[in-house]
Amino acid sequence: MPDSRLLIGPLLRRVVGTRATVWVETSAPAVVTVRTAEGATGTTKTFSAYGHHYAIVVVAGLTPDSATRYEVLIDGEVAWPMPESGFPPSVIRTRAADDRDQPVSLLFGSCRETTQHATARKLPPDALDAYARRLIANPDPAALPDLLVLLGDQVYADVTSPTVRKLLKRRRRRPGGAPATQVVSFDEYTKLYLESWRDPEIRWLFSTVPSVMIFDDHEVIDDWNTSASWRTDLRAQPWWAERIRSGLASYWVYQHLGNLAPDEIAADPVYAEVTAAEDATGVLHAFGERVDKEADLYDGSSSARLTPRGDLEPSHETQRWRAVRYQWSYALDLGRTRLVMLDNRSSRVLQSGNRAMLPPGEWSWFLDRAHGVYDHLVVGASLPWLLPPGIHHVEAWNERLADSRRPWVGKASERLRRALDLEHWASFRRSFDALGELFARLGSGTSAGSGARVGTGPAYPAPASISVLSGDVHHSYVARARFADRAVRTPVHQLTCSPIHNQVPAAMRPLMRLGWNPGPAAAARALARSAGVPRSSVRWKKLAGPYFGNAVATLTHRGRSAEVVIEGTTSDGHLREVARQLLSGRA
Repeated sequence: MPDSRLLIGPLLRRVVGTRATVWVETSAPAVVTVRTAEGATGTTKTFSAYGHHYAIVVVAGLTPDSATRYEVLIDGEVAWPMPESGFPPSVIRTRAADDRDQPVSLLFGSCRETTQHATARKLPPDALDAYARRLIANPDPAALPDLLVLLGDQVYADVTSPTVRKLLKRRRRRPGGAPATQVVSFDEYTKLYLESWRDPEIRWLFSTVPSVMIFDDHEVIDDWNTSASWRTDLRAQPWWAERIRSGLASYWVYQHLGNLAPDEIAADPVYAEVTAAEDATGVLHAFGERVDKEADLYDGSSSARLTPRGDLEPSHETQRWRAVRYQWSYALDLGRTRLVMLDNRSSRVLQSGNRAMLPPGEWSWFLDRAHGVYDHLVVGASLPWLLPPGIHHVEAWNERLADSRRPWVGKASERLRRALDLEHWASFRRSFDALGELFARLGSGTSAGSGARVGTGPAYPAPASISVLSGDVHHSYVARARFADRAVRTPVHQLTCSPIHNQVPAAMRPLMRLGWNPGPAAAARALARSAGVPRSSVRWKKLAGPYFGNAVATLTHRGRSAEVVIEGTTSDGHLREVARQLLSGRA
């Protein structure tokens, strides 16, 4: 067996109690060991698929409320830290055994193209690189965030770098096949992660700050699952079956597996299959194919429906969804903070008149997780729930016309939906309203129960704050929601931070600013009302932004107070504060 070396990683993914998970990719099959300075260890064999080799190591025996250095061994030889790297030691930091009174800090953002030397476009400095350099200059474990939350477009399958394009050019020798500049196969996807995650500063950051992730569209293709006709058209392409299969399988390997806590990894049926197989290529091939087809299980004829109150009407369909489909959404607790990460892409319901951001079974799961005893609820959604109001009303207007009984109106609206990317929460109006209703009930302290129909279980106190973390739209802002005729005590905010390393075209910036302007917003609202869009019970006001540069944001919870800080990059690659907003309590 050839000597194995460390290709990507280590990525410190989850730290749960006295255990942690560390993900790596190696160059050949190997035994991977993670060993801390205090004696906590974990060892596992790699699993192999498509000629690539991976491991996720569960490290057990960590000391609560500590920060300890660690090293990674490949077949008994130290592979990390790399000699003479110049970076501080990688550490695993645990929280106290009873961490209810400890602050929680979440670093978040989305949309990161590869580093400057690897991209064909002249982009402003990478905000995550800048954040990593600041930590490297001051490697105090107490300064580390508890969690890095990446909200989509961690890689771009359809906007590739010159390095990847050279590879694709060698492989696309026959015209008329796969797109010339986009990845299609699993092996091609691995090059995106190799290029992005081996950036030296990012590699060190990932090795020492726990991270969770969720995809957006560019992990597969721009505007993924915009509409039913979009899906039909893409499935007609000869290369699409491999693209979607490879995109989902590679996402599971590189991103989703590390989102799971140690016990969840042990219970994951796909993980059991890949680790049992000598070569898991067939397992992941079938998995990617199956997950894409699972999106068709909900065909619009189901009896499961979201009620105006945001509940799910009881139906055997709900249980069927939970039983048969793989779920990308997940939840975790840090101290008195609950984070629920939602899949906004893979499982959309796209049938006209019945659109939903989440299918019935997954919405029911979300309702379960949204109820509980915590101080702060954080919902991670790659797409903003609250857009600039002018844009929101245009999307709602378009969705209404797309459902018109007049065929020509519906077709024209569908073309507009796809041309202008009108596919955020506003264009899935039932889901938009249901999410607002849920937040209003949670925030008023009147929400009770769990399961398909909320209100059948114990009552829970109103949380101190509710925050929706999002990206996608390539500008950053803070907005607060207001609920008509409701005594909502909990402040509800939309916190959008995007991009980490990308940029919005200069011509689009005035349009986005206009979306926040009261005049154009009122005109767009009138347009939506003229099409029959009902008045929303939710209104919102921008508190900070919009900021159009590369940025990262930090959400901090101390007791029942919450504060967000957005930092943008300067021309010389440092960070500067561009917004600071108290969300609840006192600073």
